[in-house]
Amino acid sequence: MTLRITEIFYSLQGETRTSGLPTVFVRLTGCPLRCQYCDTAYAFSGGELMTLDAIVERVASYNPRYVCVTGGEPLAQPNCVPLLQRLCDAGYEVSLETSGALDISVVDERVSRVVDLKTPGSAEVARNRYENIACITRNDQVKFVICSREDYDWAVSKLIEYGLDRRAGEVLFSPSHGQVDVRALADWIVADNLPVRLQLQLHKIIWNDAPGH
Repeated sequence: MTLRITEIFYSLQGETRTSGLPTVFVRLTGCPLRCQYCDTAYAFSGGELMTLDAIVERVASYNPRYVCVTGGEPLAQPNCVPLLQRLCDAGYEVSLETSGALDISVVDERVSRVVDLKTPGSAEVARNRYENIACITRNDQVKFVICSREDYDWAVSKLIEYGLDRRAGEVLFSPSHGQVDVRALADWIVADNLPVRLQLQLHKIIWNDAPGH
């Protein structure tokens, strides 16, 4: 059983509820989406075929507490699902970063699924799989990448329509890098008294988004 892997590295988690915590990242190769703000286009192709045993062994070499499986779109490779189970069985706190375009119900319930609801500004809003929302639990997180005031208003409408703050453990609003002023987004959230967390990408602040971080 193999997966195509772009990179495995140890760094600080830059996003989500474990932001700032040392984490091993397993970045899978390939993605069926083409979001206009994508910062990991290098993971669309290439990579190295690795067995599940080799991946788990590499992860263990870092002696981590937290493991994040990301991409690309990890769920585009079916063997991602047994990898997530293996990592949970090994005792790690595991998160999955997914576009929300593919079925998340197949993922082990111990995994914190970080589901990115694509905004109109992403250029991939039509790919949202809204059936996933019924699967979301308090262990999961929902993320919106905000590209404009229009995206913000759209995200607020989805927050209300689906009661996302009551379903998910966290609802994250993240400014698209270079497209939305973070102070403006902060002011909008405060003005509307939203039950969401403003999220900044620490890896971009600390390492200027260099690969391997």
